[in-house]
Formats: sequence, structure tokens, C-alpha cells
Amino acid sequence: MNKTKNIIITGGHGRIGSALTEFLITNGHNVLVSDIKPAKKKTIFKNGNYSFIKLDLTKEKNIKKLIKFGKKKFKIIDGLIHLSYPKSKNWGVDLSILKQTDLNQGLINNLGATIILSKNILKTFQQQKKGNLILFSSIYGVFTPRFSDYPKGKIYSPAEYAVMKSGTISFVKYLAKKYQKKGIRINCISPGGIKDGQNTKFIKNYEKNCNSKGLLDAADLNGLVKFLISEDSLYINGQNIIIDDGWSL
Repeated sequence: MNKTKNIIITGGHGRIGSALTEFLITNGHNVLVSDIKPAKKKTIFKNGNYSFIKLDLTKEKNIKKLIKFGKKKFKIIDGLIHLSYPKSKNWGVDLSILKQTDLNQGLINNLGATIILSKNILKTFQQQKKGNLILFSSIYGVFTPRFSDYPKGKIYSPAEYAVMKSGTISFVKYLAKKYQKKGIRINCISPGGIKDGQNTKFIKNYEKNCNSKGLLDAADLNGLVKFLISEDSLYINGQNIIIDDGWSL
């Protein structure tokens, strides 16, 4: 039988994070959310299983503060799900006008912070002799974007996004190998596009390569996360699991 888990979710008030936080606390798990903003649906999170700490995790001192808070609250941290997604000021521009300062900020605050966060939580997992780390990448970390899906001049698929997400997948495999035989599991989820008010033309173009739904709802990822934090996935380690309604076929 799968037991109640003590889970930290970074970025737990974002699109995917909010759906996942609600799902996990509804299913009896204890969830500590770290985010730079409060929850939008405050009534949902008035549950005794939920707690929140406001932190900017691009700074290592705040990462350490989060883990210290989690250890004090839970004693044992069963897992950490990393969904924090900091953006540079001019995030999402076309490569032709990308500035080095924005690129540097994006890479350091996103992939750099992921590396430092992982380093710190894995120290705790080693001390506990168990732990479960789940990082999030994207289909664009595995496959080249279909640039024809994007209406010209409306939205872009940023070059640095592909670099960050492919780097996350590589990092997961690196960590899984490095921390073998220490009671720790480290895996990655690569979702397809998630509904977020995208351009209608983009949605139609995207759906042409999918099986039935096209863009996913954030809640469509909940079942996979539930599986990965459970004992049902004990022997899955170092993997990148794609959930994209067949877009990548």
C-alpha cells in the first residue's frame, strides 16, 4: 500500500504546480509549497496537509532555508518536485533579438538554480538514506520545435528554453548515475504544451500532430506524478517520461 508522503513542491502555485498541489493534498499527502507568489485559489489550500513559504529560489541561501523548513516540519522529506520557472525580463523573444544579459539571467536563474537546488536536497536525501527528486523538462528538451506551428511575429519558441530543458534531462541522468545505491530516485517529466491562453492558430496547428486532445490541461500530469512518488515506481530511475498526447511521434 502506498503511504502518505511528505512532498516539497517548488513553484507550487503556478499552472502545473497548483493543479498538482491540490491533487496531492486531496489524496492525503503533506505538501510544502515554495513560490514567490501566494495561491490564487486560497480556499482550496486551507487544508491541514498544506503549508507555504514564500521564497526566491534563484538564491542558494533561500534553497537552504526551504530545505531546513521542510526538515523541521516533516522530519523526513520523502520527495521534492521542482516546478519553479523563473523568467528573465525579456523572456520569449526571437533568437535574432535575444540579448546576452537576458540569456545569462535566464540560464542562471533556471537551469543554474535547478542544479543548486538538486545539490542541496540530495544532501538531505543522502542523510535520510532515501528520497525522490522529480524535475520537469519539456518535449522541446527532446525534440526540435515545429516552428511552422507558431504564427509569425506572434509567439516564439525561445532558443534558451530548448537549451534549459535538454540540459535538465541530461542532468537527471547524471544525478541518477552519481547517486546510485543510495536509496534515492531521480526522474524527469517532459510534458507537451499546457493550455495557457495560447493563440488560436497555434492551438490548431499544434493539435494536428496529437492523438486526441492537443494541448494538455495541467491536471493531466497528476497521474504520472502520483505514480512516480509511489512505491509502484520503485525501480524507475534516471528516466525522462514524455506525456504529450502523441505530439512527438
